Amino acid sequence: MPLVLSVVLIFTGCSSKEPSKYAATQKETSGRNAPAAVAKKAEAGGDFNKFFPQGASGYSRVFSQEKKGFAEAKLNKDGKNVAVLSISDTISLPAAAKKYENSISKLNNYPLIDDTKLKSTSVLVNNRYQVKVASRDPSFTSEDRQLWLQKFNLGGLSSLK
Repeated sequence: MPLVLSVVLIFTGCSSKEPSKYAATQKETSGRNAPAAVAKKAEAGGDFNKFFPQGASGYSRVFSQEKKGFAEAKLNKDGKNVAVLSISDTISLPAAAKKYENSISKLNNYPLIDDTKLKSTSVLVNNRYQVKVASRDPSFTSEDRQLWLQKFNLGGLSSLK
């Protein structure tokens, strides 16, 4: 018995355990000095809900996510999700607003981007709020996305500070 105990102690005491390859990343992302994912000045997601369009012409709008700086609703038709509507506060991610600087397209004087690869169309309101419509069904076209962008209360959204 003493021999077995000695062998166990030697192997467990002398083995050097390498740190996990994820340890450094975990330390960086969970440290007290890690940057916040959402800026403190980001608008509350619930504040965006009143600017979303209502369902119309056989479409229903169902809010699906709300958090600080973001709100999202699904647009359904005949029980099928055809698009996702969203408003996000780009104060937390300035690069999202920066991509509109070279936009030559406009919708109601707001810079517009139609991303055919991602099947989404979006505008930037007040150089801060990104309003986006993303297709989830092939039948929901770029023209449909622009039509639904126009249904948002963009003027009301622009009054947020």
